[in-house]
Amino acid sequence: MNAGGTEKLLLKVSEAAEALGISRSHCYELIQAGRLPVVRLGGRAVRVPACWLRQFVDQEVLRWQRARGEP
Repeated sequence: MNAGGTEKLLLKVSEAAEALGISRSHCYELIQAGRLPVVRLGGRAVRVPACWLRQFVDQEVLRWQRARGEP
């Protein structure tokens, strides 16, 4: 949430990285690999939709569980 009490819908890459607890460069690597989808605004602005960030985390948790044979 921001100072106004509303949740941001689009996050800067640095904000997404912070939310994930990873470095900004690692976040860019995930984007380059196509694992973390982004929205490009204008010429250079790259944003990660908050809903896609949550989806990414959910998918990674499922992938981790499946790799370990968990239900």
